[in-house]
Amino acid sequence: MKRRIVLAVLLAAQALIGCGDDAVSYSAPVGINLKAKSSDTVNATVTSQKGISTESGNPFKVFVDNANKELEGKSPSRVELTKLTLTLGAGSVGVASFAEVFAGRVDILFRMDESNNTYVAGHVENPTGSGPVPLIVDFDSKAMAVDDYARFLAGKFNVVLRGSAAPTFTTKGADVDFQATFSFTAFE
Repeated sequence: MKRRIVLAVLLAAQALIGCGDDAVSYSAPVGINLKAKSSDTVNATVTSQKGISTESGNPFKVFVDNANKELEGKSPSRVELTKLTLTLGAGSVGVASFAEVFAGRVDILFRMDESNNTYVAGHVENPTGSGPVPLIVDFDSKAMAVDDYARFLAGKFNVVLRGSAAPTFTTKGADVDFQATFSFTAFE
């Protein structure tokens, strides 16, 4: 008798597992190019920032517009960042590896226009090679203030790359290109 009850419970649980959230969603990658120079390093910190809407072709706006279409004209109720990578651009001068640029933690943040609130998109410790280097995703759009989420969807924010400089970076005379690639999913 106990086996039949256990079997019935397991079958019911298995049936419920298949009844997950069928919310409509839209996914796409969004890339942004950032630059840093050895001479711009301040307090042993490499920093670069750029408005998300200033990237050629405005890929973030394209993502939001396509998400709105896919979600039948509705704005996304939330946007998840499912993957984030950082690549050292081929046009970089004076460095061939992230280890020549950074020592320690590197963060990518979203700094909102008007409020100046920042939200960590992701981070990595001691990146090496030229990438793409995967970052640990920290971003949660549900944790954003309501006004900041509206700014986020409108593309009114800067992408900020920040990390501790490698010991020799400030004297290298380097001019570094980075590409951050965000894999976003928008939900109804």
